[in-house]
Amino acid sequence: MTFEEHKKSDCDFLDAIDNLLGGIKEDYANWTDWEEGIQRFNDELNVKSGRKYTKIMKGTSVWGFIANSDGELKGIPHKKGDVFKAASWRAPAKWARGSIFSSNKFYSWTGPNYLI
Repeated sequence: MTFEEHKKSDCDFLDAIDNLLGGIKEDYANWTDWEEGIQRFNDELNVKSGRKYTKIMKGTSVWGFIANSDGELKGIPHKKGDVFKAASWRAPAKWARGSIFSSNKFYSWTGPNYLI
């Protein structure tokens, strides 16, 4: 992969995370009409990047994790952009629930959906 392709890939990844955050905020706004609560929720939603995963935080709670690159989690392969529920503060759960690059809605404002 050339430097330009790598840079574009990173931009696509960041844009997809921004789209996910927008979708989470929109889902919360559809759930309630309390303006102060919506503003507080939006202000508390943030992103922390790590070595393997990007953590989506809501205040002091973990909303979920996003894989920063292709890899393996507990013996299960995953792709860059796969979204996981939180197993703990520091670790994602075993199975991916969706991808930030997918057009399917696999989440709600409370977190990634459970497996069906």
